[in-house]
Amino acid sequence: MKNLRLKAARASKDLSQQGLADLVGVSRQTILAVEKGDYNPTVKLCIAICQALDKTLDDLFWPEE
Repeated sequence: MKNLRLKAARASKDLSQQGLADLVGVSRQTILAVEKGDYNPTVKLCIAICQALDKTLDDLFWPEE
């Protein structure tokens, strides 16, 4: 399942995939895979992404009902 909330949060901070990847210490391809739903990130990576984007885990990674 695509993570459109992550993509929107990244765009609202005016960050490219590479920019976010640099902030959290992963490759651009990893961010792309998370956004596309092709990669299930570790909790550590989820937390790093949330901190970089000033969001909570619920904001970005909790399934919507």
